[in-house]
Amino acid sequence: MAVKILIAYFIVINLIGMLVNIADKQKARHNKWRIKERTLWAVALLGGAPLTYITMKTIRHKTKHTGFMVGMPILAVIDIAALSFLILKLTGRI
Repeated sequence: MAVKILIAYFIVINLIGMLVNIADKQKARHNKWRIKERTLWAVALLGGAPLTYITMKTIRHKTKHTGFMVGMPILAVIDIAALSFLILKLTGRI
């Protein structure tokens, strides 16, 4: 049960990361109030970096920001490694 909740959380936080990036890109295009970069990073730190990074590359958002282009893929690998570790731990495989 815990593994299912963990996977559901990971899916939801990644979808949130994707939606936040798309929303910020739309706001940028229309010169509207923007989502703070710290919010984008917070979602990524909470596990949403993988889909956040894919979305950034797909919609070309924040791709000129070195911090995002270097930090986000590193954080994505860490998020996936942490998820994998937790799943293995919860299933008793380690």
